[in-house]
Amino acid sequence: MIEIGMHKICKNFGYKQVLQDVSFEILTGDHVGIVGKNGSGKSTLFKMMMKQEFPDSGAVTIRRQATVGYLEQIPAIENKDSTARDLLMETFFEIQEIEQRMRSLEIEMSQDGTNASLLNKYANIQNHYIALGGYEVEEKLNKVITGFKLQGILDQPFSLLSGGQKTVVNLAKLILSEPDILLLDEPTNHLDIVMLEWLENYLNKYQGTVVIISHDRYFLDRVTNKTIVLESGESRLFHGNYSYSMKEQERLLLLEFEQYKTQQKKIEAMKASIKRFRDWGNQGDNEKFFKKAKELEKRLEKMEVLEKPQLEKKKVPVYFAGKRSSNEVLKVKDFGISFGDLTLFSKASFTLYYQEKIVLLGNNGSGKTSFIKALLGDLTAYEGELNIAETANIGYIPQEIHFKDDQDSILLSFQKECPSFEGEARSILAKYAFYKDQVFKRVGNLSGGEKVLLKLAILMQNEVNFLILDEPTNHIDIETREILEQALLDYNGTLLFVSHDRYFIDKLAKRRLEIKDGTIYDAYMEYE
Repeated sequence: MIEIGMHKICKNFGYKQVLQDVSFEILTGDHVGIVGKNGSGKSTLFKMMMKQEFPDSGAVTIRRQATVGYLEQIPAIENKDSTARDLLMETFFEIQEIEQRMRSLEIEMSQDGTNASLLNKYANIQNHYIALGGYEVEEKLNKVITGFKLQGILDQPFSLLSGGQKTVVNLAKLILSEPDILLLDEPTNHLDIVMLEWLENYLNKYQGTVVIISHDRYFLDRVTNKTIVLESGESRLFHGNYSYSMKEQERLLLLEFEQYKTQQKKIEAMKASIKRFRDWGNQGDNEKFFKKAKELEKRLEKMEVLEKPQLEKKKVPVYFAGKRSSNEVLKVKDFGISFGDLTLFSKASFTLYYQEKIVLLGNNGSGKTSFIKALLGDLTAYEGELNIAETANIGYIPQEIHFKDDQDSILLSFQKECPSFEGEARSILAKYAFYKDQVFKRVGNLSGGEKVLLKLAILMQNEVNFLILDEPTNHIDIETREILEQALLDYNGTLLFVSHDRYFIDKLAKRRLEIKDGTIYDAYMEYE
């Protein structure tokens, strides 16, 4: 059965065409991933499914009577006075109403237990209560609260929660509602690895239809069986997970390249034949040869010339601009951080060495941010020793990147941080995928990935040899993640990063520091 249908969808925003002739069908029980660059129209498709946006042409169809749940990237809650618990319980509003009616009837029956009408009425209401899953509410609620670790924020006003906490609460509420169709826009942002695995297991057991916008490649591989790729305003459906779709795209790209080469050979052969017929015509003053040359020229003009497929992906050639640090970059001994009676961790001892690539792991709230603050000198109330080499020059890219003036262009923002002539600055920026007129784009309008790359460009000019990154892949598309991965693989300083992106971790990290059980464990990565 078709749950969602997109038929020849076109959508413009001003002069920019976002979607062009997009068509696909999503069937009952499908778990579909939608991937594409930032700005390719993924969220726009979701808004069309929810009738928050409408196509300029084409038709969007949703199965009649299908219930749809939508997780937005930035959720909006009308009742700001509600607690997290209140919002979760709204899911069971109908069940709660029936519960109240049952309690009222129970009071009446205690006074008149022989009233057949009351007994019959109670039995009917109870059957409805059972059908709605009334006796399972507590179990469902506890499962979701435990899975997303909401125990500590249940009774806090929603308006006072962080952006990440709000997203998690909304995701939990959506899951509790169990709609026929789940639309999840970047559901893995703000989830730690334990939460991610819980969500993966939940979605794999979910009987309904799930459509996910995500840049988390590992997550997509685990939970999807179909993939829709948006590129240049068009869509392509693959019957497999993300990795399958990438292999298929590579296969199709190679096929297109072969078709391009074949056509180019044909074009060259036709051009050679045209020249040959003209030469023969001139030599023998024979009109028939000129006629044949004309015929070939007309055929050549009518030919739809294939564009050369781009086989090579963009690469950011990050180079090490500074002096190397000493071999021991960071030495930690009996290190710990506490806030009042709360101890995040203690008795941690380890050493980080030059050119190592280390991931810092831990559940949300375990102390990763506090550890980074201590490294940066923003937190001084700690126990033990934290010794950073004098030769270490730290560069830090936080989760939320801000520049001095949002109205500045990329070029001006870079020049303010790294004084340089325009030509030199543009040459450096081009190495970070900022080409031609892109350098005049305002930094306030940059995507998350563009901000990371610009910040990286600035840091590399300031002789950074100890790079610290806090969730660098949040809100950046897969293509930019791959650019960043390659850049960091080529970086020959010391790298310490926080991430929940398992694909990104596997690609980069050779060693891990993990905050758990009140200390920091140190181990080398194990790969199959």
